[in-house]
Amino acid sequence: MSTNRGVRFIVVFLLLAVVTSMTGLFAMYFMVSSAPTVSSNSVLTLRVPGGLSERQANPLLTSLVGDVPTVQSVVNSLRKAKVDDRIRGVILLPSGPQPLWGKAQEVRDAVLDYRESGKPIVAFLEYGGTQEYYLASAADKVFLMPGSPLDLVGVASYEMFFRGALDKIGADADMLNSGDFKTAANVYTETTMTPAHREMAESLNRDLYEQIIDGIADGRGKTKAEVRRLVDEGPFLPDDALAAGLVDALVYADEVKQQPPFDEVNWRVIADRDYRQIGLQSVGLNRGRGIALIYAVGTINSGSGGIGLTGGEVLGSDTLVAAIRAARNNDSVRAIVLRIDSPGGSAVASDVIWREVMLAKKDKPVIASMSDLGASGGYYIAMGADAIVAQPATLTGSIGVVAGKITTGGTYEKVGINIEPVSQGRFAEIYSPIRPFSDDERAKMQEHIDAIYEQFISKAAEGRGTTRDAIHELAQGRVWTGRQAKERGLVDELGGLSRAIAVAKAHVGIDPDEEVELVVYPRPKSLFELLNEGFTVTQAAARLGWLPVPPAVIEAAMAPMQLFRTGEPLALMPGVFTP
Repeated sequence: MSTNRGVRFIVVFLLLAVVTSMTGLFAMYFMVSSAPTVSSNSVLTLRVPGGLSERQANPLLTSLVGDVPTVQSVVNSLRKAKVDDRIRGVILLPSGPQPLWGKAQEVRDAVLDYRESGKPIVAFLEYGGTQEYYLASAADKVFLMPGSPLDLVGVASYEMFFRGALDKIGADADMLNSGDFKTAANVYTETTMTPAHREMAESLNRDLYEQIIDGIADGRGKTKAEVRRLVDEGPFLPDDALAAGLVDALVYADEVKQQPPFDEVNWRVIADRDYRQIGLQSVGLNRGRGIALIYAVGTINSGSGGIGLTGGEVLGSDTLVAAIRAARNNDSVRAIVLRIDSPGGSAVASDVIWREVMLAKKDKPVIASMSDLGASGGYYIAMGADAIVAQPATLTGSIGVVAGKITTGGTYEKVGINIEPVSQGRFAEIYSPIRPFSDDERAKMQEHIDAIYEQFISKAAEGRGTTRDAIHELAQGRVWTGRQAKERGLVDELGGLSRAIAVAKAHVGIDPDEEVELVVYPRPKSLFELLNEGFTVTQAAARLGWLPVPPAVIEAAMAPMQLFRTGEPLALMPGVFTP
């Protein structure tokens, strides 16, 4: 009897806990979702933190504690502020670098677009790194905190190689690829850069460096030669940055309001965390005829998309195909913009998505818009589009295939473990985890890789209106910046999402100045859908940012095993799983 009472008590207690939690979640949801009031003569303080995602990629966290800044939200805040009569000006607060440069250029383009309104925008740097300064230089004025250096230096990149560590533990990386520049497996097979790897890395850095020089020169009204000289003299002490004309004043955050042009205004501050709750439609934006905006974000995998172990997005082919098909069948949608931020992944899954893009463009124009990454499989899904738009710094191309396995037979031997296989069939042990490929197995794998590579370059040639040999010259796994890719015919135009939308308008005869409604796919899942799907404790911790181990380390160690089958051919750019 006492046991039954104890069980009933536990059940009732758990039910009360669930009800209380859900009530709290409802209250928090409504508090977060209520739109604030915007006063006249408001100045928007727009923080641009590092590590921006394309959109709200963590719906569980968003449902619990509200949204966080994204590329989409920052750009939308600037779009709203441009036409909102209540906003007198903007204070831009770059507060951390993005991992790559495409998203930084997307935000910088939005700053330049806002300036067309004639309303002021100034940038305040609490710390001025190269990327933060590049973004700030697009503003009317740049203010630096008196105690902070201006850390304006050149461009450097670093490659990590695991071959030595694998040798020490008796493991062997047996990898095959389709070109000298397809270096995705080099981190496991080499101890240093190959000549082709170094050539590609140096080419990417040179072009990115010149893009930074161009942007700063335009923003600060200096010659490119002046900016190159100044970059070589950096980093700067605050007074030296002021003397060099790189910043306009040395002030603390509370002193910005005392600087022109805001010193003449009885201004009221509205923070972006509040302003981004103001809907686009409330200021006359995002209304009119429909254009689908389909997000293709993350490492490409077969099956459903979702959130990975570290909270990053996985681009599932089933999920994206369903989104493209829904947009294609939506009669209110005139065109499709495929927003890509992907390093690639499964070659098979990439081909599945490519096929759906080809089917969709029979009915409606499809425009690909690339963010930081549209490389390898990310380029594969774009090459069927009617037009490809990329930022100058987008990493794209990487047209190639890699496959292989890491064998651990030697590792087991070191600790006294013996594994003996039993198999039937000539190639039954081709994916053996304990030994490298035999000569016949390696030839079979290379045959498959070469066939997929030929399919890749042939479809790229068809999409770009050129020959197989012309694409092959640009392919072999080589990564290009968007600007380099434009010069070589791999993309059509340079620009961000707004440029891609303009191209889509042109394809369907919509006036360039006419507003359109962006119909977003895939539809974000609600809190109730997420709870209904269920998740493990580890997944919940990842989604909430509670993992004790640095996410980059987990991603590097676990992602290939989580996402791909052993030996699966991958259309994947280099460096994806390097922490």
